Amino acid sequence: MTTPAAKLRALLDAPGLLLMPCCFDGLSALLIERAGFALTFMSGFAVSAARIGQPDTGLLSYGEMLDQGRNVCAAVSIPVIGDADTGYGNPMNVKRTVAGYAQAGFACAMIEDQRAPKRCGHTGGKEVVDREEAFDRIRAAVEARDEGADILIMARTDARAALDLDEALERARAFSELGADILFVEAPIAEEEMEQLCAKAPGHHMANMVEGGATPILPPRRLEEIGYKIAAYPLTLLSAAARAMDDALAAIARGAPPERLLEFPELRKIVGFDAYDAALARFRSRRRPD
Repeated sequence: MTTPAAKLRALLDAPGLLLMPCCFDGLSALLIERAGFALTFMSGFAVSAARIGQPDTGLLSYGEMLDQGRNVCAAVSIPVIGDADTGYGNPMNVKRTVAGYAQAGFACAMIEDQRAPKRCGHTGGKEVVDREEAFDRIRAAVEARDEGADILIMARTDARAALDLDEALERARAFSELGADILFVEAPIAEEEMEQLCAKAPGHHMANMVEGGATPILPPRRLEEIGYKIAAYPLTLLSAAARAMDDALAAIARGAPPERLLEFPELRKIVGFDAYDAALARFRSRRRPD
């Protein structure tokens, strides 16, 4: 059986830009796969909002993210990249985190260089650790991978916002040399900066398309021309779901029927009732009469 990591490696080796809507639970991941996308990413911002109704400011623990990840990975057959934040401690914690994410079924773990507690990449108040601590995190993650964890490593830097573009470039180049499989420089503020990042730091790059964030929202064709391999849409589904729920609640409060709902048979089908009933019927059909 092809492992999640092997599936992701094959996608990275194939030509073309990968469009990656991000998920926050089993249902959102299932919808992404059902829509035909080849991979997804479990967003820490979205999981924090959906699981505890709190901001992405380091409030969720390793155990909570791992628990959410097991459910997400079990719900789909496409590879899932997992937000592993800062690795939840020193390099030994990073190694444990990466190994745990691999066991949970993730295809890739993202480790970042923010100072704990971390913050969403498009909010203010971010700080990054010094270079050597950032490099140690990636060294530890790569070591866990090379020692047998069947998982890829995405290395993220928030140095563009916390320091400057040159520092972000230096860190991205070093992450590549240390063995990271995917590079993610968060929050470039102009198309020209995005071009520099892809041109000057070798490796597979991910663009983060946050609606209303600091980075320009570019069409997929332009992102591919610049040199990006993955285009992530981290909050699109969460935002769409929140707006739809707000609209439905407002309709109920007015005493009106909510609009644009799925028909009940379609909802049953999406969450698996039809498949469940068909599988159960096969068992019943095999019963021998007394």
